[in-house]
Amino acid sequence: MSKQVQVHAALFLVALIYGSNYSIAKEVMPFYVGPFGLIVIRVVSAALFFGIFSRMVVKEKIVGRADNLRSIACGVTGIAINQLCFFAGLNLTVPINAALLMVISPVAVLLFSAILLRESVSFRKVSGIVLACLGALLLINTSRSESVSGNIFGDLLIILNAVSFGMYLVLVKPLMQKYKAVTIVSRIFAVGAVIVVPFGWHQLLTPDYGSFPTSIWLAIVFMVLAVTILAYLLNTWALRYANPSLVGAYIYLQPVLAILIATGFGKDEFTLQKGLYALLIFSGVYLVSRTRQNVGKEAPISEASEQA
Repeated sequence: MSKQVQVHAALFLVALIYGSNYSIAKEVMPFYVGPFGLIVIRVVSAALFFGIFSRMVVKEKIVGRADNLRSIACGVTGIAINQLCFFAGLNLTVPINAALLMVISPVAVLLFSAILLRESVSFRKVSGIVLACLGALLLINTSRSESVSGNIFGDLLIILNAVSFGMYLVLVKPLMQKYKAVTIVSRIFAVGAVIVVPFGWHQLLTPDYGSFPTSIWLAIVFMVLAVTILAYLLNTWALRYANPSLVGAYIYLQPVLAILIATGFGKDEFTLQKGLYALLIFSGVYLVSRTRQNVGKEAPISEASEQA
C-alpha cells in the first residue's frame, strides 16, 4: 500500500470515528456522565497511555524553548479548548448541528495559516469564508425556532471548538517535521489533562458507575480508544505527509457520516432547510480548500512556518 493511500485511509477512518461519535456521545451524556466528566475520562486515559508508551518505546523528548511552547499551545487548543467546547456544546445541541458546524475548521485552518505561516489568501478563499460563515449563522438562527435543533449556546460552543481545532492543525504541523507522532500526542494530552481535570472532577465523581449498562461502558471504551487515542494519533501522523488543509478537508465527511448514522438509528432528523444551510457551508469550505496537495511524502516546512 502506497503512502498516499495510507494517508487517505487514515484520514477517512478518523472522519468515520468522529462521525459516529456525535451519536454515541449523546447516549452517554448527560444521563450517565456529564460532558466534562467524560472529557476527564478520555483525556486522562489517553495521557496515561501515550505517556507510558512514549517513555517505554519511543523514548524521544521535545527539546528547545520554542518547540516546548508550541507543544503547550497545541495541548491548549487541540485538547483542552477543543474537548471542553465540543462536549459541552454537543450536550446542548443535536448531532446534525454539531457535525455541520464542525466543517468550519478548514476555514479556521486557512485563517491561521495566513497569520502564522504567512500564506496568501485569494479572493476565491475569502468568498469561501463568507459562504461558510453565512451557512453557519443561518444554521444557528434555526436553533431559535426549532426545538429539535437544541440550543444556540451549544452551537456557538461547537463553533469555538472548530476554530480551536483548526488552529491546532496549523500549530502542530512544524512539530511533525521534527518528532514522532506519539511524542507529540503524549505531550499535548499531558497538557490537556492538567487543564481539563479541574473542570470535570466533580462530574467524574458523581455517577454511580456500578449501575451503568454494558452498552454505556462500550460507548465509553469506544470514545477512549477510538475517538481519543486512535483518531488523534492518526490525524497527527497524517500531518507528516499532508498539509493541514487536506487534514481539515476530511472534516467535510463528518456531517455526511454523522447524519447517516444519526438518522439511521432514529436519533435525529435532517430537514430540507438544514440541507440548504449545509450546502452553503460545504460550498464555502470547498472554495477554501481548492489547493494542490502533496500527499505521500513529507512536505518541507517553509521559512515562514519555522518562524511561526
